[in-house]
Amino acid sequence: MDISEVKIGIFNTYTPPFENGIKTTKMYEKAGFDSLWVPDHIMSWFPDAIWTPNIVNIASVIKNPHDSYNIFPVMAIIANNTKKVSIGTAVTETFRHHPALLAHLIITLDHISKGRIILGIGFGEGENVTPYGIKWEKPVSRLEESIKIIKLLWKHDKKVDFDGKFWKLNDAVLSLKPYRKNKAPPIWVGAHGPQMLELTGKLGDGWLPWSINLDDYKESLEKIQNHAKNVGRNPDEITPGISLPVIIDEKREECDKMLASPLAKNQLLVGSSEYFQSYGISHPLGENFNGIYDFIPTKYDKKTLLEAYEKIPMKMCKDNFLNGTPDEIIEKVEKYFKTGVKHMIFVNYTTICDVTKNQSSYLCLKKVLDYFKGK
Repeated sequence: MDISEVKIGIFNTYTPPFENGIKTTKMYEKAGFDSLWVPDHIMSWFPDAIWTPNIVNIASVIKNPHDSYNIFPVMAIIANNTKKVSIGTAVTETFRHHPALLAHLIITLDHISKGRIILGIGFGEGENVTPYGIKWEKPVSRLEESIKIIKLLWKHDKKVDFDGKFWKLNDAVLSLKPYRKNKAPPIWVGAHGPQMLELTGKLGDGWLPWSINLDDYKESLEKIQNHAKNVGRNPDEITPGISLPVIIDEKREECDKMLASPLAKNQLLVGSSEYFQSYGISHPLGENFNGIYDFIPTKYDKKTLLEAYEKIPMKMCKDNFLNGTPDEIIEKVEKYFKTGVKHMIFVNYTTICDVTKNQSSYLCLKKVLDYFKGK
């Protein structure tokens, strides 16, 4: 493994007050992170029904879990307050954003940042679509068409046409071209299933899955690379990335305590029924529950949620979070890099699970970062 080739990023989520986000952004760049990533949500994954300090202590600091800013102005602010880091969407979709609008937004940010934007994109999540009256159908086909439109508009400065199933362009123009000549913002696909892996191999410049184990990562990366070869692409042109939720502390027992916390277990409810069955149990919210499609945090009361958390075994928590002391995390991260990951993105769940560990978890992550940066 060549350490010089790997990159490490981190989620840079903004919640009120806005000024705190800017301070964190500057801190992350100064620390040496290669990239900052902003999630695109109207609604948080965390239910307001349990958002009280006696259940989750972060509620004493953030008054509402759904207090989040729109991703695109936030990225402009991050770009204006940094000089070197790449800045990515983690991830957006084209149910709420028409592909032409998304192409315009991203190319504008590309200019503001002087060529540092990455478009992370997926097929969407129920919580961002269903409650707002948007019909969620044929997400993979829709995403494929969206990426084709975005690339078409970035490539041509003259009017273009596109006759698709979901969108049609007629004499459409986006004359603003990439900040760096002939170098459009890379498009990284948040892919997991077979169709999405094929789409990544055909059209993606990078792959950005969420929290998958080493064996599955290796197998899925091979599929992406084979799909790329099948359409005449060089698979080395696709950057293998991954977003991993992290729970880190100097003490192993503290990590275990946070892994058993309500907000750690809440993240697992986004898993599918099939995934829960692989652990020998039914999904706590229903036998045929499909987490990413069906989990709408505002739908559930406190009793239902707390009972659901009780049914989630500790092994699932340990398997789904990158967890441990800094040395343990370093060992696990090295294994991901050896498996093919070139760009790892940390999502610091430590602070989410225990807000009193905000500073200590950052210092622990800094140890991991410094190790891989040779400091």
